[in-house]
Amino acid sequence: MRWNKFHEKLTNWELWPFTLIYAPLGPLWLWYVIKAKTFWWFSPANPTLTFAGFDGETKREMYDLLPEGTYPKTIYISPQMTWDEVKVLIRDNAFTYPICVKPDVGLKGLLFRKVDDEEKLKIYHQKVPLDYVIQEMIEAPLEVSVFYYRYPNQPKGVISGFIQKDMMHVVGDGKTTLWNLILQHPKAAHRLEEMRIKHEKALEQIVRNGDQYILAHAANLNRGAKFTDLKELIDEQLLSLFDPLSHRCQWYYGRYDLKCNSIEELKQGRFIILEFNGAGAEPNHVYNAGYSWGGALKVFAHHWNVLYKIGKYNNKQNGVRYWGNGEGKKWMKQARKHGELLEKLDREVLI
Repeated sequence: MRWNKFHEKLTNWELWPFTLIYAPLGPLWLWYVIKAKTFWWFSPANPTLTFAGFDGETKREMYDLLPEGTYPKTIYISPQMTWDEVKVLIRDNAFTYPICVKPDVGLKGLLFRKVDDEEKLKIYHQKVPLDYVIQEMIEAPLEVSVFYYRYPNQPKGVISGFIQKDMMHVVGDGKTTLWNLILQHPKAAHRLEEMRIKHEKALEQIVRNGDQYILAHAANLNRGAKFTDLKELIDEQLLSLFDPLSHRCQWYYGRYDLKCNSIEELKQGRFIILEFNGAGAEPNHVYNAGYSWGGALKVFAHHWNVLYKIGKYNNKQNGVRYWGNGEGKKWMKQARKHGELLEKLDREVLI
């Protein structure tokens, strides 16, 4: 068993650490550093997002730019608020359970939780010493990602990636315990400690035949989600939805995560935007899609080139400044510390 897991990790580049996957692109990053005369050569790419949305930006600054009704009903919670104040906000905004909660400054789906009742929300509020958001639970069955970019001097952009995202889950057979289903799952089996902690009370339960048991409610790759490439469905109708958003928000590069009832309804403009990830967004359509490591690196390199050109144009033509080396280093240090805290809290806040 251990050898099989080791062999899979060794031969499947998608399971490698992030730094190892991107290591061959280090010289390309340095080339852009030299050309831009700053380590943070991407920073002018999305002028309305802090640090171009590379890391450490808040959900609030993103949602404040979007048209009303295109994102979930949201309230912002400070850890300094009392529990009674939180309850008043929930009541005044007519929230009903289940709801979802996540940090205002998030990372990789960490601390994203589906909250079924008031008691669980109280635990989250008491244990999370960070600003976070409460949102209505969007029950639309389909979650997709759209990677979009547009050069600032062009009226139309490009959709370079379009995928369906399915939350990591197991399907019961009426005989097998949840723990044994987890052991058999191709992704969950690589994160047994996390699964044991998060599903401790249900591990010995038999999952009924045909029932789905969700192992992670965040449809992120590092949370074990399955991606399905939908590139054959990219067309002008889909693109026409995102060009107006780019012009309105001055977002030139990044990835939209959306919920909808179907692709047909999505293309008719009926969808909810869960997130927009800016300069730090990966072109995640390379995952679970049969790309070789070399093929994926070509996709990453192409997108870095686009990002560099957008940032250069915004700097030269629109006066958007590059972040200074020290300024960006300080920001990234803070973001790294915040990420470490999120990792720690994600293991501790079990609801």
